Amino acid sequence: MSADQLFGSDEPADGSGPAVPGANAPLASRMRPRTIGEFTGQGELLAPGSALRVAIESGEPHSAVFYGPPGTGKTTLARIIARSASGAFEELSAVNAGRPQVREVLARAAERRAAGRPTIFFLDEIHRFNKAQQDALLPAVEEGLVTLIGATTENPYFEVNSALLSRAQIYEFEPLDATDVETLLRGALEDPERGIADPPPVTDEAIEMLAARAGGDARVALAALERAAETATASGSEVGLDAVEDALQRKALRYDREGDRHYDYVSAWIKATRGSDVDASIYYLAVMLEGGEDPRFIARRMVIFASEDVGNADPQALVVANAAAQAVDRVGLPECALNLSQAAAYLALAPKSNASTKAIGEAMGHVRDHGAADPPPHLQDSHYPGAKDLGRGQGYRYPHDEPDAVTDQPLAPEAVRGERFYEPVERGFERELRKRLHWLRERLGRGED
Repeated sequence: MSADQLFGSDEPADGSGPAVPGANAPLASRMRPRTIGEFTGQGELLAPGSALRVAIESGEPHSAVFYGPPGTGKTTLARIIARSASGAFEELSAVNAGRPQVREVLARAAERRAAGRPTIFFLDEIHRFNKAQQDALLPAVEEGLVTLIGATTENPYFEVNSALLSRAQIYEFEPLDATDVETLLRGALEDPERGIADPPPVTDEAIEMLAARAGGDARVALAALERAAETATASGSEVGLDAVEDALQRKALRYDREGDRHYDYVSAWIKATRGSDVDASIYYLAVMLEGGEDPRFIARRMVIFASEDVGNADPQALVVANAAAQAVDRVGLPECALNLSQAAAYLALAPKSNASTKAIGEAMGHVRDHGAADPPPHLQDSHYPGAKDLGRGQGYRYPHDEPDAVTDQPLAPEAVRGERFYEPVERGFERELRKRLHWLRERLGRGED
């Protein structure tokens, strides 16, 4: 299946170039930049002398993955690359294409290569392909049968096979800033060929609001402008703030529970909660819940956080987090948002300690560096025939029979006896643990070095 069959485009059947949108196409499609000079945004990626800019200007593109949020120019730039290159252009979307369609593209590419003509293969939504489908692309990319340009809104390091990534350059696209979006909006009003025909008056405030509230997505901004202009033309009025509000309705959350925004917001929640900013913690929790995040995922992060960042400064934190996780399973949405909010507030306000986190990290590092030292013989298992003859378990002193239930018998392997892995902080309950630890070390003659 060719690109024109998939998308109903007027692209030449031989894949000679990307589709040219018709007069009835949406404004965002009609205003799609055709050359690198018309392209707006992504200044760092397309700076003079950059690898991507040179590849476009030389007409010799390399395989790449374009990664970034919607409406930032990924597809547009792929089509500009196709126009600048001397090869044929093939386009598929992984949403509704599979391995048969890919095989057809590769077969046509093989025919062109035999005639000395290269093929640029643009695969939109590449993250929608499973591992087997992505693997099918590897030989073609590796052999240079096609120059693959994949576009994805998902973090490719999570969603694209590492073998494929190793054969492609990753370019990260940033959301457009308000100035870039405003430039595109004004261009749509001023372009008599591709823009809005006979546009109604549009106030500067309306343009600025559209640019600010589009979330860096050019497609959202242009679609809203087109709706507002149609409404204003029908009523004989101008496009002002009210028309823009009506066209935008509610600002869409730029959050994808399956993509990197999911990781961005949970990271922000963890860091805000670790920093004891309860209001920021609750805010990021609200964004995740409003964005459709799985509450069980949030609850798991809370359970981890309770040990990783609160620890024994407040042992109750783990109890609270675990109770919230159980409530999520028992209650479900929307009510479990209350349980998660309670837990988030508690974790944010709790005294913080990463002493146990550091302790296990240092202990595991010691084991990796030095191997596992054998326990002293008196601690080893003595419940098997012949253990006594080997001296296993002999001489072990039961702590409950000792004063204060503390024994001065060595319990760590000899090679580890000088190591100090756990050091409680002077916050919360760990302040008391710190006092006891120091007492124990003095009591057992293992004081500070």
